[in-house]
Amino acid sequence: MPLTPTIEDIRKAKERIEGKIRPSPLVHSSSFSRLTDGDVFLKLENLQETGSFKVRGAYNRLSLVDANERERGVVAASAGNHAQGVAWAATRLGIQATIVMPEDVSIRKLLAVKDYGAEVLLYGAQFADAYRRAEELSRETGKIMIPPFADPYIVAGQGTIGLELSEVLDENTAIIVPVGGGGLISGIALAAKSLSPKVRVIGVQTEACPSTIRSMEKGSPTAVEVCHTLADGIAVNKPGDLNLSMIKKYVDDVVAVDEESIATAILNLLDKANIIAEGSGAVPLAALMEGRIPFSAKRYVLIVSGGNIEINTIDRILQRGSIRMGRLIRIEVNLPDVPGSLWKLMGIIAQEKANILHIFHDRLNLENPIQVSRVKLNLETRGHDHAKEILNKLRVAGYDVKQTL
Repeated sequence: MPLTPTIEDIRKAKERIEGKIRPSPLVHSSSFSRLTDGDVFLKLENLQETGSFKVRGAYNRLSLVDANERERGVVAASAGNHAQGVAWAATRLGIQATIVMPEDVSIRKLLAVKDYGAEVLLYGAQFADAYRRAEELSRETGKIMIPPFADPYIVAGQGTIGLELSEVLDENTAIIVPVGGGGLISGIALAAKSLSPKVRVIGVQTEACPSTIRSMEKGSPTAVEVCHTLADGIAVNKPGDLNLSMIKKYVDDVVAVDEESIATAILNLLDKANIIAEGSGAVPLAALMEGRIPFSAKRYVLIVSGGNIEINTIDRILQRGSIRMGRLIRIEVNLPDVPGSLWKLMGIIAQEKANILHIFHDRLNLENPIQVSRVKLNLETRGHDHAKEILNKLRVAGYDVKQTL
């Protein structure tokens, strides 16, 4: 095993996965391009069969397991995407896999790993806990440990993405990559810089877990506290030694984004590009839209690393996004508690072309006189201007209306 992968290792990885893992699409986004000074391209790793780039490194590494190692099986630790990649690859290569996952892992990712045929063990509150348990299992059982990022063959597998970007690599291109443990950006940066030394590579972390940023400041892998984040796929408390050394050598900068910008990026990818991305897959767009990239480029390639996001998380993001964009408002109106009052109010709302999503007619509110009822409505509107028009119409009609959302 090489201590550090080379471009030749990435080319060999490409040969191993060819016919097993398809190249992901690289699509131009006119919507996001209009919002920046350059052309924006999206590399859609969320469309891989497991919903993530991780399957590349996992398949490359497992394809090199020898006959004796196959008999013993493999073990891995992951918050979700590496687990799915190892489970998927192991099943296709006829290898038994045991995956250790944190106890609060995404339900969707947990069920997917089981569906791909792996045995799952839940352990610990964070990835670091699960990783230590996986190492213990490896020592106890002789199963081969498949690291999620600190392995040259894993890095080489992820680096095949960089080879697929060859047509857009030049000094005018910036590649923006999510960073957790560093396996993805290590491989992409090695491949990209080998093909075009002047291309720029930027990593993105979440402010809830800036482990690589702190490690670069300290000069060595440094553990940080992991806070709750939408980008759970990159919530790794410390980068690997191999990965940090490659990041120092090949990556131009690593920046961080906050939770609101990640949620907005998820919403924008869905709303403007019809793309479902998990939090870690959305951080490149968050960094670009929030002005975190420290230079301008003619061309931006955003690595949408995964799309494994919980449905209820998408629902919350859509609801919050609708409120921010003025597409969802909540109002309260006091009405005389007599026949026809509610019908008249709803008639004005209908004339203004707003859609009533929810209505609560509260006749028992103790703040009001007994002859007055309070009506709470959630309204779907066309935006802030439309919402203001509705409120003005109601006030002109004599209603004392209050917007609460």
